[in-house]
Amino acid sequence: MPGRTRIWTRTSLPLICHIFVGVLSAISWTWIGLILSVVWNWTGGWFSWTRQSDEMLRNIEKKILSCVKTVYKRFYVDIGSVVGQSDKIWTICLNEDAPRAPLVLLHGMGAGLALWCTNLDALAAHRPVYAIDLLGFGRSSRPKFSSDASKVEAQWVESVEEWRREVNLDQIILLGHSLGGYIATAYALKYPERVRHLILADPWGFPEKPSNVYEKYQMPLWVRAVATAVQPFNPLWAVRAAGPAGRWLVGKTRPDIPRKFAAFLPDADQLIPDYIYQCNSQTPSGESAFHTLMTGFGWAKNPMVHRVGSLSPRLPVTVLYGSRSWVDNSTSQLLTEHRPNSATYVQVINGAGHHVYVDKPELFNKYVLEACARADAYDPRETEAGPETSQGLDQTVGDQPPDHNVKS
Repeated sequence: MPGRTRIWTRTSLPLICHIFVGVLSAISWTWIGLILSVVWNWTGGWFSWTRQSDEMLRNIEKKILSCVKTVYKRFYVDIGSVVGQSDKIWTICLNEDAPRAPLVLLHGMGAGLALWCTNLDALAAHRPVYAIDLLGFGRSSRPKFSSDASKVEAQWVESVEEWRREVNLDQIILLGHSLGGYIATAYALKYPERVRHLILADPWGFPEKPSNVYEKYQMPLWVRAVATAVQPFNPLWAVRAAGPAGRWLVGKTRPDIPRKFAAFLPDADQLIPDYIYQCNSQTPSGESAFHTLMTGFGWAKNPMVHRVGSLSPRLPVTVLYGSRSWVDNSTSQLLTEHRPNSATYVQVINGAGHHVYVDKPELFNKYVLEACARADAYDPRETEAGPETSQGLDQTVGDQPPDHNVKS
């Protein structure tokens, strides 16, 4: 009997998985989506049974931000009908009267502005800092985005631009993490005269998806089957499908994230999972928009590799990577290849993962401040000869600071 089991595992199971993947690939995703929609609506009473409320999210956010020593303001910015009828962007602002160019922070998928709590004091020491909940996330409005990837990107870009106009900022330093890096780059392409420096923290959506992705990453058949089966779902669907167990699920599947904040935030093991759950147990507006943008979780339908060459050649760009991140770190190479005579600065932060801003906050803050200092010397509206160009590849070894502006 054990021999038969081994034979079945080695021969029949892979064959079944292969057939399963083939069948799923052959079936129209439109029909699969329709079936799932019917099932979702039929069970909607249970799936909507989540312990979430705006008041709970507000209170948890306030507790997380209690570790920030700098005085800050929290407010909604009405950006009008960018996507919905009356969209509002939740915003915090620190040191708004400082005379230097303001730094604007855009978070990643499924996150919110409170997760910048370990960075805000340092970054706002000498300049205004604004952090927002992207439209569709956190406490911002959750409208229904387009089902077209190009239109979704344009909607997010316009939401940032309308926010900038309403807050009355002239030129900004734009920092985006993960999905926020993708949106920040799209914004710099559309409104180059508004961006003094583009800072990309472990950005998502830059390289092309490999044609042989499963073979390249040596994924077994059962992983391919699971990936194919969940393709129609939003990335965090399980958090909502778990109902009242969703918060427990967040804590159990990602216990590493609260640990990152433990040194800075009392009760991080409770507050961070609560915050992530509250941000993602509501209507998945931004999450659905991200799902529209992506092809496979790690890649974008319209990757930036085809467009970074259109960035202003005078725009300085800083790329910050975690050495242990799962994100494809070829963005810096793509930037230097497509912008050979432009200023591109790269930092690989040793020991940091995808959440580079909290894995190594001291180093992250240091490199962001250095990028901000470069921005103070650059005006995108000047038509004279641009700044001295360099392609710097700055590698950190342990916690030792690197040399900067190394000519390649």
